[in-house]
Amino acid sequence: MKTVSSVVEDYIKAKPFLLSSLSQGIINLTSLARIMMPEIESQVGKDLKQGAIVMSLKRLSEELDFKINYKINKVLKNIGEITVRSPLNDYTFMISDTILEKNTKLLQEINHLTDVFYTSSRGVNETNIVISSSVSHLVDHYLNGEKMTHKTENLSSITVKLPVENTVVPGIYYFIFQRLAWEGIVLNEVISTTNEFTIIVNDENVDKAFRVIKDLKNV
Repeated sequence: MKTVSSVVEDYIKAKPFLLSSLSQGIINLTSLARIMMPEIESQVGKDLKQGAIVMSLKRLSEELDFKINYKINKVLKNIGEITVRSPLNDYTFMISDTILEKNTKLLQEINHLTDVFYTSSRGVNETNIVISSSVSHLVDHYLNGEKMTHKTENLSSITVKLPVENTVVPGIYYFIFQRLAWEGIVLNEVISTTNEFTIIVNDENVDKAFRVIKDLKNV
């Protein structure tokens, strides 16, 4: 049999923005409980008092406050260097038998160019390349004949160095991307390694995205 607490927790966790607002204590619990009541009663199969839902929300908010304020914030305050690079081009190609070899030749060509930004990722059906616009002609040359499905220009990258604890604290990326979403920033690409991540955004959004990430240290 489902308990009120478990149903309330499932309800909140299914709504990311509500989850964050609850953890920050900026929601009126009584008003939220009134809105939730019909669905919670339906889940538990009996009539409930509004106070029972309020108490469950209060316990959940305290738990979330601990998880976010004491764990995630510790990591965010230790964010390291933030690096911005532009202008960039973003390419997407379909996987083929020859694309890996061609991409390798491209990488060999630009390997000695220390001021060039380059990253490549391979999915199940697609290969993605983000590269400095100054050498985009090399992509056209070396990947000639490959099926390109997408190309976006006038992009910028923001690379963030994370402390090593980021690998053991859940919710770090969710918290960062949530802040970016709140500001209406569209992410063209997300690239990550163990202790850093890079987002690719339109040039017009780079200043706003940089400010959001920089301000995370003060959350």
